[in-house]
Amino acid sequence: MTDLSRTFGKQSVDEQERERRIRRVFEAVAARYDLMNDLMSMGIHRLWKRSLVRMAAPAPGQCIVDLAGGTGDVAALMAAADRQVTVCDPSLAMMQAGRARGHLHVQWLEGTAENMPLPQASVDTVTIAFGIRNVTRIEDALAEVLRVLKPGGRFLCLEFSTPYAPVRPFYNLFSFTVIPRLGAWIAQAPEAYSYLVESIRRFPDQRAFKVMIEQAGFADVAYRNLSFGIACIHSGTRPLLA
Repeated sequence: MTDLSRTFGKQSVDEQERERRIRRVFEAVAARYDLMNDLMSMGIHRLWKRSLVRMAAPAPGQCIVDLAGGTGDVAALMAAADRQVTVCDPSLAMMQAGRARGHLHVQWLEGTAENMPLPQASVDTVTIAFGIRNVTRIEDALAEVLRVLKPGGRFLCLEFSTPYAPVRPFYNLFSFTVIPRLGAWIAQAPEAYSYLVESIRRFPDQRAFKVMIEQAGFADVAYRNLSFGIACIHSGTRPLLA
């Protein structure tokens, strides 16, 4: 793994504690993370991820980074012998769980969203699935994605979002009651899944996050709702002259 130090200023004590807490969460759930995703979403997360991959349209010769790629399930869908697909994630436990599955043509790189050990303008596509809400500073993460993308390179972000109003009460009931209980039963980590649910609740809605991506300097910013807005794919492009 490459070791490259690059920071965006000093973190506050609160930010450092949040980062440590997030690391503990994913260490606690790494072994059963994908099983829990299947149970929590009734398997729909796999369809959402396939939609993300279709939009990414991986092609021969490309350099693709799946940021916060965890166990590599998204990277494995994009991987092939004729392209470079890399999982970049801060959690060694998550990546070790992925390595054990023997994903072909997937590389593994330790790094955070705010500090990817990659050269400037070196990546054709950056994807991130259910990871952007767990970064310490979203603005810095978006700036870092823009830095590593080639001019014309694409950013695609799959994330939980704000469901349509008729669906919202049922979704909230499921999220705040069922998911932590599943976490306690299957993953034996109820606190971890309480945190994950809370992180979904705090995340900006579709329009607000679109504005954040635009303010970061991306062009052609758009979003596509999935499953009545429960999830959403945001996309943007690094301008050719950036």
